[in-house]
Amino acid sequence: MSSTAPAPVLDARSYQDLVDEALARIPIHNPEWTNFNRSDPGVTLIELFAFLTESLLYRANQIPERNRRAFLSLLGVPLQPAASARGIVTFSNDSGAQSAITLHSDLEVRAGQVPFRTELGLDVLPVEARVYYKRLLVDQPQQLVDYYGALYASYKGSNPDAATLQLYETVSLAAPPTQQPAAGVDLSATVDGSLWIALLLRRVDGTGDAALDAARAALAGKTLNLGIVPILDDPDALLSPLGRSAQDTKSRLDYLLPQVSDSGSLGSAADRPVAKYRSLDPDVGVNVLDEPGIVQLALPDERGLTLWQDIDPLEAGVGNLPPALEDTKLAARVITWLRIQATSGAQAKLLWAGINAVTVSQQARVVNEVLPNGTGTPDQTLRLAHTPVLPDTVSLRVGAPPTQWTRIDDLYTAGTEVPVPDLRLSPGAPQPAPADANVFVVDPASGIVRFGDGLHGRRPPANALIRADYAYGSGRAGNVGAAAIATAPALPAGVKVTNPVRTWGGAEAETVSEGEKQIARFLRHRDRLVSTEDFDTIVRRTPGVDVGRVDVIPAFNPELAPSSPGDAAGAVTLMLIPRADPLHPDAPQPDQPFLDAVCDYIDPRRLVTTEVFLRGPKYKAIWVSVGFDPVAGRSIAEVRDAVKAALLRFLAPLGSETGPPGTSEADFPHAATGWPRLKPVVPLELLAVASRVSGVDLVRPVVVAAGADPGSDSDPVPMSGLELPLVTVSVVAGDPLPLDQVRGLAPPAQPQPKTLVPVPVVPETC
Repeated sequence: MSSTAPAPVLDARSYQDLVDEALARIPIHNPEWTNFNRSDPGVTLIELFAFLTESLLYRANQIPERNRRAFLSLLGVPLQPAASARGIVTFSNDSGAQSAITLHSDLEVRAGQVPFRTELGLDVLPVEARVYYKRLLVDQPQQLVDYYGALYASYKGSNPDAATLQLYETVSLAAPPTQQPAAGVDLSATVDGSLWIALLLRRVDGTGDAALDAARAALAGKTLNLGIVPILDDPDALLSPLGRSAQDTKSRLDYLLPQVSDSGSLGSAADRPVAKYRSLDPDVGVNVLDEPGIVQLALPDERGLTLWQDIDPLEAGVGNLPPALEDTKLAARVITWLRIQATSGAQAKLLWAGINAVTVSQQARVVNEVLPNGTGTPDQTLRLAHTPVLPDTVSLRVGAPPTQWTRIDDLYTAGTEVPVPDLRLSPGAPQPAPADANVFVVDPASGIVRFGDGLHGRRPPANALIRADYAYGSGRAGNVGAAAIATAPALPAGVKVTNPVRTWGGAEAETVSEGEKQIARFLRHRDRLVSTEDFDTIVRRTPGVDVGRVDVIPAFNPELAPSSPGDAAGAVTLMLIPRADPLHPDAPQPDQPFLDAVCDYIDPRRLVTTEVFLRGPKYKAIWVSVGFDPVAGRSIAEVRDAVKAALLRFLAPLGSETGPPGTSEADFPHAATGWPRLKPVVPLELLAVASRVSGVDLVRPVVVAAGADPGSDSDPVPMSGLELPLVTVSVVAGDPLPLDQVRGLAPPAQPQPKTLVPVPVVPETC
C-alpha cells in the first residue's frame, strides 16, 4: 500500500492570526500600552505589518508549488492543456444586396468577450431557409380519413379506403435557440424518409416570377454550406490496427434538388403525378451522422433551381412532392426545395440542419508578439504571454531579416547547427540530408518555448530579434449556449451571425496535483496504453470530457457474439460512462462526440497492434417490487422513499460519495465504482439492502424480473457482456405489488395499415 506525502505548507497563518498574535504579545513586551482599539496608531501599524507579512507568507507557500512544477518538467510529464471549444455558426444576409457574399476562413466571431474563428470559407447566400419534415398522423377519426379519402379518390381510381392513404402534417424542425435539448427528427420515422429545406425569397426581395428569377440567378453556381447536427442515441467507436483513417467517413445522406423538364411539368406514372429529383455531389469532411459537420453543395445553374409549374392545388404535398405549406404567402416565396434522404441502411437522426453554416473553434489570435532577444546560450527558454497555447498555431521568426523556425515535438530529432559528417559511413558513401536545425518545442499549458543546445537544434543567435504569432484558447469558458455568438468585428454590412446550437468540447487545463498522480505510470510506460491500469488512467485524462467510469475488458471483442473476455487476442474493449448525462440521468450514455474525443486522445498512445473498441453500457430493464413493514411510529412515506433510494443507489451504474438517509457506506460495497459488470441482480441481496435502512422492521419477499416474461419472477437476473441494470423499483408498505402491475404491461400495438399515398392534412384553425 502506497501513500503520497501532502505538499508542505510553510506557514498557514492568516492576516487575522498575525494581528491577534501581535496584540497578545503587547502586555508581555510593553505593559504600558493599554489602548488596543483599532483607532490607536500602534494598532494601525500592527495591521499594516500583518498585511505585509501575510503577502510574504503567501509567496513562501508558493515555493513547493514551483518545485513540483519543476519536478514534473524535469521528468518530462506533460500537463494536459486546456481544450478549446468547437461549434457551428450560421450567417444571414436579410437586408443586403441580392447577391452572394463570400467570407473567407479564419473570420473572428464573438460570444460576448469569448472569440471564435471560422474553419471554412463560405458563400453567404441571399436567401432564407425553413426546414420541414412530414410527420405521420395516427389514430385519426374515421370521419377525417373518409373525408380525405373522398378528396383524393382520383389517386386510387376506386372507392376511398383508409389503407391507401398516408395522412401527414408538415412539421418544422426549427426550435427556439434557447430550447435545449430540442426534439430533432428520425428520418426513418417520417412519411417519406426525408428532410426538406425550403430556400425562400427574403422579405425585402418581394414576390413574383421576376423576384424568383433574380434569386435563382444569384444562387446559380454558388456553394451552399449546409450544417447538420445529428442525434447520437447508440454511438460506438473503433480503433483498428490501421488507425481511424481506415473508417468510412463518407456521407450516408443523399442531397437532391427537383429535376424539372423544359416545359416545367411533372412526370406521371399510373395516371399519378410523379416528381423527379437530381442528386448533388456533396463535399464532406466528416460523416455528419456521426458528428456535427458541414456539407458543401455546389448549386447548378438557374435552370436547375426551378420548380414544377403545373402542380394542381389538390396535388401540393401529395406523394413524393415537397411538403405542403399552409401559409400561402410563405409558399409563394419558395425558390426551390433541397431534399435530404438517408442512404439504404443508414440510421439518420438529426437535431438541427441549416444553411450558410460553418464550424468554428474557440481561439484568440496574437500577431507579432515581441519576445526577449536571443542569448546564444544552449536550451534558451521563452514564455508566451497568453495561455493555453494551441500548439499547431505557433509560428516564430528569428533574426533580421527574419527566418521562419518550425515547431517539432522532440528536440532530440532536430539537426545540428554545424553539419557533422557521419563517420560510420565509408568515405565514398553519400551523406544523409541533415535534419532541420531551426526548430523549437512549445509547452501548450505553460506557453514556454524551448530552443536547442546546438547539438540538437539551433541556438537563437545573441541579440537576435524573436517574434511570435499564435492562438490561445479559453478552456471551459468557450462552452456557450445557443445564440450566444452574435457579433463579429469584420462582417460586411447587413450580415448577421449566430450559433443555432451550443458549443462543445471546452475543458480546463490539468492541475499540478492531477499531473503528479500520473508520474509513476508515465515513468513505467511513457504515456503508452500497455496495462489495464494505463487504459483506466489515460482515458480519465481525456481533455474536454468528464469520464465517470471506465471498465477495461482485455481480449474482448463486443462484435463477436457470443464472446467472453479472453476470446479475442489483441482486442481491448472500453465501456465508458460519462459522469453526467442530462438526457438520461438514470442511465447515462456516452454520445458520439464523447467517444470521438476519447478516440482522438488514446489513438497515438495505444500499441500499434491493439484493436480498441469504445462502447457505452447496454442497460437491461429490470423490475423490482418490494414490500416492507415499518417500525412503529415511523413515517411510512419517509421509510418508503429511503428504501427506494437505497435500492437505486445499490444498483446505480455510477458510484456516489453520499448515500440516502438511514444508510451507511458499509451497505454499499461498490459505492465508488457503480454496479459491477457481470454481477447478477439477486433478490436476496436486495432484501438485505432494504432491511438495513433505518425504520424498516421487516422486508417481505423481494420480487425481481427482467423483460416481460412472468416466468422470471424472483429469479436472479444474469448480466453479460456490457450489460448494466436499469431498474424500476416499486416500494410499498405491506405485500409487494405483482410485477405485471409494476411493469404496466399493455397489449401489443396493432401494426399500422399499409399506406400508399402520402396526403397533407390542413390543420384546423379558428
